[in-house]
Amino acid sequence: MGKALSFTGVFQANSLNYGEGIANISELKKFHRANGEVYTFASRQSLRYDIVRLGNQLYGWNRETVDKASGVIQFKKDVTIKDSVEMDLFGYLKTAKQSQKRPAVARLSHAISLEPYRSDMDFLNNMGLAERIGETPNLANIEQHESLYTYTLTLDLDRVGVDPNGEVELAAETKATRVRQLLNIMKILNREIRGRQENLAPLFVIGGVYDVANPFFLGKVKLNQDVKGFALDLKPIQSTMEQTFAGSSVSEQTRIGLISGIFDNEAAFRDAFGESVDSVESFFRRLAEDVSDHYGVHL
Repeated sequence: MGKALSFTGVFQANSLNYGEGIANISELKKFHRANGEVYTFASRQSLRYDIVRLGNQLYGWNRETVDKASGVIQFKKDVTIKDSVEMDLFGYLKTAKQSQKRPAVARLSHAISLEPYRSDMDFLNNMGLAERIGETPNLANIEQHESLYTYTLTLDLDRVGVDPNGEVELAAETKATRVRQLLNIMKILNREIRGRQENLAPLFVIGGVYDVANPFFLGKVKLNQDVKGFALDLKPIQSTMEQTFAGSSVSEQTRIGLISGIFDNEAAFRDAFGESVDSVESFFRRLAEDVSDHYGVHL
């Protein structure tokens, strides 16, 4: 049976992704729910961009893989997953007389705010520059939202390093290295936006290595609205833990990592899930060990 890793993380950040805006107003990407609340989000594309940026900075991931030789900006015709970790993990489409495509191995969700957007705005101007030359400053309004966000990553371990196009298959050591690099990146993920560097490292993370590539905890991590502080709702997580697949429960393969002192019901999580709850560092270390065991290598 195949194996896949999946985890859902929670982080805190400010104003992560802007759309086109109207006039001099910069609008955050957001959506409306039927209950009348508005939530902001960072798109999966923006998360992927920063993952690849950090992959290049930390591990030398090759980004010289794109051209416009065919008239369309896309990955180069002669570049394969052997040359590009990005193409291996996140897939590609090459349009030509005989188009080639490979679906993503690592699937990201949007990072969606857990706290509703309340129309907070920030008034900006460039007075510091304008005063130097005796001019009137330019004015702008920008939407602001400080919130907890949640996203999910699901990765099919058996498809890493394997590409039917060109019959490419990489060594087990290379597969394990690429997945472990991705996990290290997710552990310290950050986003550079409008002069800020936002920390997207998880404050809470739940998941594991499973017998199916399924985002078990996507949409199950929510804030408890009955608590004045910040507390994650235990009920949907407990219900998900009780689900079964292939003769075993989700809880048997699931671990939880959290940063102490952030959530008001940290003790309740430890009481409910016992030894499954540990630090974020331990969560990712154990996940990396499971990945190495799956590929039969020890890095």
